[in-house]
Amino acid sequence: PISLATMISIPSVRILARCAATRVSSAHARRNHQISCISPMSVRTETPSQQSLNCRSFSASVYDDDHHDHGMDTRLPVSIFTEDEEMVRNMARQWAGDELKPLVRDMDNECKTRPEIIKGLFDCGFMGMEIPEEFGGAGMNFTSAILVVEELSRIDPSVSILVDIHNTLTNNAIRFWGSESLQSKWLPRLATDCVSSFALSEAGSGTDAFAMKTTATPSEDGSYYTLNGEKLWISNSKEAGVFLVFANANPSLGHRGITAFMVDASIEGVHVGNPEKKLGLRASSTCPVVFDNVKVDTDDILGEVGLGYKYCINILNEGRIGIAAQQIGIAKGCFDIAMPYLNDRTQFGTKLADFQGMEHQYAQIATEIHAAEVMTYNACRMKENNIPFVKEASMVKLFASQVAEKAASKSIEWLGGVGFTQELLAEKFFRDCKVGSIYEGTSNIQLQTIAKRIKEDYK
Repeated sequence: PISLATMISIPSVRILARCAATRVSSAHARRNHQISCISPMSVRTETPSQQSLNCRSFSASVYDDDHHDHGMDTRLPVSIFTEDEEMVRNMARQWAGDELKPLVRDMDNECKTRPEIIKGLFDCGFMGMEIPEEFGGAGMNFTSAILVVEELSRIDPSVSILVDIHNTLTNNAIRFWGSESLQSKWLPRLATDCVSSFALSEAGSGTDAFAMKTTATPSEDGSYYTLNGEKLWISNSKEAGVFLVFANANPSLGHRGITAFMVDASIEGVHVGNPEKKLGLRASSTCPVVFDNVKVDTDDILGEVGLGYKYCINILNEGRIGIAAQQIGIAKGCFDIAMPYLNDRTQFGTKLADFQGMEHQYAQIATEIHAAEVMTYNACRMKENNIPFVKEASMVKLFASQVAEKAASKSIEWLGGVGFTQELLAEKFFRDCKVGSIYEGTSNIQLQTIAKRIKEDYK
């Protein structure tokens, strides 16, 4: 049988999924796992201080089969992952550390994600996490996709947002509501070589997304629609091979005319503007996209005409869990930088980590990171089990963005002067985290959603 260590070295989640039958399942093997941030099978060489840090986890990850043998309750904590999920997590962590980390600063300065990084994401299977194997995807679950986003964000949130949007928004929208022909046309490409983009926001429709002005006019024979309008702040737009575009096919009906279209980026009339110059997530392309008399066949409509607003609301609920994972990854990335420094640096004859004032600060942040983790993984399990999760998705997106901001700010304070320079990536995490309280629903919108659900619970 293929060992766990061998499977970790295989650079593809798709292959990993197909090897499920060969798992080593003895209780002895499971007991020997580290409940850690870095798998003991990792081939990376680390210093003792790094190993000490990485062998501490904000949440456990492996379950001992002996619990089953003693008749204990088999319902597991949400912070316990299956072997498949754990191996995907380790694979993402190892790839991010080995392949992504050396390029993070250069990509941030260049304001562009390197082509080899995008290719690596596809080669590893990270871009088709929930796409069925029959379409070339990994066929994994939602939690696995979220864990990949978290691990990538721990190194570069600019890359994790590309993966998050692609998986939780576009891929899943096609899986849920796309016709068989639309799935056959796009899912194989989305799993292997085609980046996608979610085109919703406009100059006058940010939070008020359904006030959009982009129109989709049907042809006289009903065989195609003509799209006209401009979208703003569209992530992944420079790299995208396809756009999931929301446009109003019948403005007289208001939001009930909104329809979703899969638009090939190479179609005549699609124009991607220059990337915005942003505070953070600089390697992630964020551009205006103009649709100038773009003709789209009716076969490229996602779902039904006029139901785009429902699809948008539903898919963004999932996306908010992805943003929470990104923010958790940022918070952990800050810890990965700050804690070794606190353990190594001595002032007044004492390591910084041993001052009680410092202990209280990083203990508090670690507690909040763990709380955000548990909330996120719980929302994942609710989603996977078809339990309503709208309130929980808003809660975790709200809370995780707050924790990331706090962790990023505190880590710079802990690092002192060096934290304020570009010698370390702490300042980048500080810049990257701010958008977490803005995109895919501002914090105020999350509070409104939460309040609405609470009032319903008490009626």
